[in-house]
Amino acid sequence: GRLEAVTQQMGYHPQYLDSFLKTQHYLMHMDGPLPFDCRHYIAIMAAARHQCRYLVNLHVLQFLRAGGDPQWLRGLDFIPPKLRNLNEINKILAHRPWLITKEHIEKLLKISEWSWSLAELVHAVVLLAHCHALASFVFGCGCEQDEGLGGRGLLKPLSPGNQCFCEATAGNGCSQELLRISRKRSLDSCMELDSLRERMQRIHVETEGREEMRLLQQDREEGEGQGAEVGHHSDPPAGLSPLADTDGEVTGATNLACYMQDPDFGYQDFARRDEDQTQVFRVQDYSWEDHGFSLVNRLYSDIGHLLDEKFRMVDGLQSSAMAKRQGCEPSVFKRGIWNYIHCMFGIRYDDYDYAEVNQLLERMLKVYIKTVTCYPEKTNPEMFDRFWKQFKHSEKVHVNLLILEARMQAELLYALQAITQYMI
Repeated sequence: GRLEAVTQQMGYHPQYLDSFLKTQHYLMHMDGPLPFDCRHYIAIMAAARHQCRYLVNLHVLQFLRAGGDPQWLRGLDFIPPKLRNLNEINKILAHRPWLITKEHIEKLLKISEWSWSLAELVHAVVLLAHCHALASFVFGCGCEQDEGLGGRGLLKPLSPGNQCFCEATAGNGCSQELLRISRKRSLDSCMELDSLRERMQRIHVETEGREEMRLLQQDREEGEGQGAEVGHHSDPPAGLSPLADTDGEVTGATNLACYMQDPDFGYQDFARRDEDQTQVFRVQDYSWEDHGFSLVNRLYSDIGHLLDEKFRMVDGLQSSAMAKRQGCEPSVFKRGIWNYIHCMFGIRYDDYDYAEVNQLLERMLKVYIKTVTCYPEKTNPEMFDRFWKQFKHSEKVHVNLLILEARMQAELLYALQAITQYMI
């Protein structure tokens, strides 16, 4: 039930991993405006937008451990209207965050008995952005393939066996408190999680053959006409999309559609938007440092500091080898990647020459970044293998960390600006 595959990959950069785990733990398990079961259900909704079974399965188990109503796992039709009303901004933030407006915020805060408080909404928005961005990392680093039963893992784990990365690197970046919490939760829950997982595996094995035949047929039908720039993509093998029947038994499903509305709504190039619908987001007018940080910290105590530390941590990661290969300074190279990601979401920096992006980032790297950022579910093992053949594994993970943080900050900027406009 823990993020072993994710922490193993992030473990190539232990200081960042420490910062990530503190934020993840605070969001999900520490005092905050939202009940614990709702936090995990919001994470399920967010991960489902990108068909990320790895995160959905993880949070289904944690949702049940937190005392969540198994009926909710039947889908959005079975959850309270207050949670269901979050679906619209979940959809927009995941795919076209530039469309969010103060009207979306007002609607959630003004619905009589199902209204959200500002603090609850900020907690929910941070959760949504966190899980959308983490889904990009999961697909980008192959954790989804690692999780699939019988599937071939895309990346090699850093630590041996199934040992939690935190336990394998005690004293090497993770705080002792996090290690203590991790071990205690592991001991408390391993029997329960193993039991749930065994039932899910049995159900999956029974349907595996039928599902494989269906996917093969689907691949043949959809294989033609895939975009050349993005590269051919086949849906990952259908894993377990857990639902629950009336007595709480975990059952399998072949897709995550029950957690989504409007599944066809996806990313579209910002440059092709309707001009009268939205404008370029200028960081000079609303930035994380000058605006977003103080707002989020005021409404959801301390989360601003944790997020800010995480943004600074990824910016401070060493990338001299990457930059040297590209013939530039590390800071220049990282800023090129960061600004390219923000540019895809319509966020512009007036002091940056965007011609540098094409000079710094080769085509295959740009294709990879765009796919992992905008439609991570289309990432496949070949894409990871093809880009930067000469680069180290840790350097590729570094790129995925930049994608995770730049994407999360982009979503937060749009959502927090809309909340600010509502408040004004």
